[in-house]
Amino acid sequence: MTGAPDSCGRSINYLRVSVTDRCNLRCIYCMPPSGVPLLRQSDILSYEEIGTVVRATAEVGINKIRLTGGEPLVRAQLPRLVEMLCEVQGVEEVSLTTNGTLLSRHALELKQAGLTRVNISLDTLRADRYRGITRLGELTAVLHGIETAQEAGLHPVKINVVLIRGVNDDEVLDFAAMTVDREWHVRFIERMPFNGEVDFVPTSEVQQRIGVLGKLEPRVAPTGNGPAAYYRLPGARGTIGFITPLTEPAFCSRCNRLRLTPDGKLRPCLLGEAEIDLRRLLRNNASPETLRRLVQQAVASKPQRHHLEAGRTNPPDADPERSRRTTGEGGGPKRRMSQIGG
Repeated sequence: MTGAPDSCGRSINYLRVSVTDRCNLRCIYCMPPSGVPLLRQSDILSYEEIGTVVRATAEVGINKIRLTGGEPLVRAQLPRLVEMLCEVQGVEEVSLTTNGTLLSRHALELKQAGLTRVNISLDTLRADRYRGITRLGELTAVLHGIETAQEAGLHPVKINVVLIRGVNDDEVLDFAAMTVDREWHVRFIERMPFNGEVDFVPTSEVQQRIGVLGKLEPRVAPTGNGPAAYYRLPGARGTIGFITPLTEPAFCSRCNRLRLTPDGKLRPCLLGEAEIDLRRLLRNNASPETLRRLVQQAVASKPQRHHLEAGRTNPPDADPERSRRTTGEGGGPKRRMSQIGG
């Protein structure tokens, strides 16, 4: 087993690094039309600081890195960071999650820098609806980005679809059908109710709808580090995946990740409030041993599971002093997804 073992017996080998809280879209489920308050540039980790953190995580067994945002491609010279991270001893893979609108400009350079593959967030195949969901985007730019990524050799290209009842769930069959003739790997994601929303579409319902196209055959994942279960329609070139944080009781038992926010907070769990402030330590010349110890602390403090079904994130720490040590501020900030990293 590779990775760092946590207290629940899971192997943690995957770090999601958010390189910016900025985004060129304003998706309706992510942020308001005017956006959100942004971090000061001086508060965002430099590429060199990110590299230092990745070296510390690699030393404890974390060998897969995914760059996220905000929208990571709005940050200048991202291929330089990819190249830096690919050179870290112990790192086996550097990948990217993007909304795809800028991907056609950067795909080849990212591949040449060492990027292995991309995940693209795309919630509709209809141009007018795409504009409505994202408020600022153009569907043609994303579709071009997908084609360019495939041509550049960033395989497999995975398409992440967050289904919202009454908004885009009538396109389930359209997305599923795209996997038949094209090498698309579509993953349907149950929308997590961060603000008490109940408009998610259960995976069981999605699978039932897709059944009219043919029987879904279980498949091995087309590479990757995430929790999706994969299937294939008969004769299809691509796959269909399902990510089930709400309807699968054992969902968290497969969690293998930590998250690094743009401002240098290491989070054991997306839905928890605990954070370790690495930026302060980095800028006070913390030793590699100190950073490594804190990464191990983050791994050890991963909660067993989320509590979304109760309409809340993880329960507050029973030990207030430990909470202060973990977060640095007596309890973690409540952030939007763009401020944590998708």
